[in-house]
Amino acid sequence: MTQERHRVAVLVRDGVLPMELGLVHQLFGGARGPAGERLYELRTCAVHGPAELRTDADFPIGAPHGPEALAWADTVIVPASHEEDESLGPAGLPAPLARALATADGARLASICTGAYVLAAAGLLDGRRATTHWLSTDHFARTFPAVGVDPDVLYVDEGRVLTSAGEAAGMDLCLHMIRRDHGAAVAADVARRTVVPPHREGGQAQYIQRPVPREESTSTGGVRAWAVRHLHEPLTLAELAGRASMSVRTFSRRFRDETGLTPIQWLTQRRVDRARELLESTDHTVDRIAAEAGFGTGASLRQHFVAGVGVSPGAYRTTFRGASGHSSPG
Repeated sequence: MTQERHRVAVLVRDGVLPMELGLVHQLFGGARGPAGERLYELRTCAVHGPAELRTDADFPIGAPHGPEALAWADTVIVPASHEEDESLGPAGLPAPLARALATADGARLASICTGAYVLAAAGLLDGRRATTHWLSTDHFARTFPAVGVDPDVLYVDEGRVLTSAGEAAGMDLCLHMIRRDHGAAVAADVARRTVVPPHREGGQAQYIQRPVPREESTSTGGVRAWAVRHLHEPLTLAELAGRASMSVRTFSRRFRDETGLTPIQWLTQRRVDRARELLESTDHTVDRIAAEAGFGTGASLRQHFVAGVGVSPGAYRTTFRGASGHSSPG
């Protein structure tokens, strides 16, 4: 039986960044099911579309669809417009844009970079966590005090509404949504096709301008690679620091500088990722998966899995693993 494709509308405005528009089509357009079928259908639309719009480059782009695509969509994605975004405020959106966005009632909404200004001006982020490009987070927080701005992360998932940081973080957000819809295996396949990591460590804090580290500083990358190969072992902070030939204090500081996470946070994320892979690809019991991922007990796995993914391991397996190992669209 052919599954209906998940419908994605990309709402573009004058000043759109071509990279942001392209990455949405590249990633969602590359998602394939078990028989090679496309899992998403995409439409590029504009409030006054069909229309030709300016970009922030020296060429225009065409939006072949009008605002009716927003009512058609299961997911609406709003890329940035450097011409418009920071001029938006709590007074709301221009009337045509507000009317168009209102037709997306019930759809999942996501923004890339300063596209978050559109969602915030529409009141969709009030009382929620959100992020945007780190250069704009202070201005965003002042403009929309009802929004809980997180300046350090690559993206924020608040359920129906999602926001991401700068342009490249839009890739992280799109892969996250694909993973949420169809599981880690499909998202990893898209990432391989696009030659990008399926999950980037840390957050945008590591890209914020800061003093250049001293030359004698040593990378923790080798230790991280070793730890991924030994997740099933009871790794300790002291052991990891010892492998880097650093004190625990120096290692922890350096690790956070490089990844945006503490060693324990990073290790827990990698173990949850490993558990997801095993839940999708094996029939192992939860206790066995807990042992292979390094959580020790099924109870510990369940606690960390629910905290990191939002559902229990059993519910995740039911959703993302059928006879073929693929899920239906979310």
